[in-house]
Amino acid sequence: MGNCLTVGPNEALVVSGGCCGSDTKSYIVGGWAWAWWLVTNSQRLSLEIMTLQPRCEDVETAEGVAITVTGVAQVKVMTDHDLLAVACEQFLGKSIREIKAVLLQTLEGHLRSILGTLTVEQIYQDRDQFAKLVRDVAAPDVGRMGIEILSFTIKDVYDKLDYLSSLGKTQIAAVQRDADIGVAEAERDAGIREAECKKEMMDVKFLADTKMADSKRELELQKAAFNQEINTKKAESQLAYELQAAKEQQKIRLEEIEIQVVQRKKEITIEEKEIDRTEKELIATVKRPAEAQAYSMQQLAEGQKMKTVLIAQAEAEKIKKIGEAEASSIEAVGKAEAEKMRLKAEAYQQYGEAAKTALVLEALPKITSKVAAPLAKTNEIVILSGEGSRVTGEVNRLLAELPVSVNALTGVDLSKIPLLQKMTSAEA
Repeated sequence: MGNCLTVGPNEALVVSGGCCGSDTKSYIVGGWAWAWWLVTNSQRLSLEIMTLQPRCEDVETAEGVAITVTGVAQVKVMTDHDLLAVACEQFLGKSIREIKAVLLQTLEGHLRSILGTLTVEQIYQDRDQFAKLVRDVAAPDVGRMGIEILSFTIKDVYDKLDYLSSLGKTQIAAVQRDADIGVAEAERDAGIREAECKKEMMDVKFLADTKMADSKRELELQKAAFNQEINTKKAESQLAYELQAAKEQQKIRLEEIEIQVVQRKKEITIEEKEIDRTEKELIATVKRPAEAQAYSMQQLAEGQKMKTVLIAQAEAEKIKKIGEAEASSIEAVGKAEAEKMRLKAEAYQQYGEAAKTALVLEALPKITSKVAAPLAKTNEIVILSGEGSRVTGEVNRLLAELPVSVNALTGVDLSKIPLLQKMTSAEA
């Protein structure tokens, strides 16, 4: 009996041993293997990348300057069958830390040996070349261990005697000098070039503006033409749509009218039938009774009319007789009044002013009653005077003013009447 063992792509499975004293070994990466109980041994070796940080302190270069160099290396176990077998022989059963320690010592040894053959300037100025040299020298040795160097870079280079900084100061001064000269020359060339560029820019700008104006004009013309064409098409489309819509609307309207005509015909038929029914109903319920009632009322009206005519004729005859009698009476009275007036006129003509005076005197009471009518509602009149003779004087003054008032109203002078003359002279 045994077990089925599996392994991922980041590990290598080594199965050794077997039945009957077999010494075969199986190396499986990302697969499976069968292991018998008691007679088979299985071990695993990591294939993941291992990061090493070699460090060489105070190592003298070819010029005898002690420097310290640190680097970073990425290594891993190779998966080739033969090299994997070598790596398994070297590192199987060891931990990752122990494997890193072996590889680190190997890299640091090669790094020290290479530092002794180079100058500080070579190491400092061309780190990539220095790292490549270390990788090329160390690769065969670690390759014989079944290890592959994926990358190696120099992390830092420094010394305790400020040799690098002094070297850098000289270089910095030379660089600054060259930089100042370069800046001055660059500014000079830049000024010249700037002027040339400005001129070229103005020429190009003028040419570009001209072309842009032409292009813009052509674009506007094309836009105007396109817009005109589009508007024309839109107008034609809109007119066509409206015309078609009007036609469709007309068709719909004709259909509606036909439907309405049919409905109206049906309604008229129904109404005619209803009218016939109503007419027959009215004839039976209204006309016949109404004709009978009308005939009765006609007979009554004719009788009433005859009665009214007879009464009116009698009344007219009565009024005629009364009118004739009143006319005769008025004629007689008028004739009597006319005769009376004629006689009065003859008498007035005979008496002259005396007749007029008599008429005025006859009319004075009537005039006086009309004038005194507002005073009829007065209960009492009080005349205030300091002396008794003043009351008599007021009455006399009123009587003296009476002829003047009558003369103004009638044109008759009462002061010429002998009786009034005597009264006036007596009062005076």
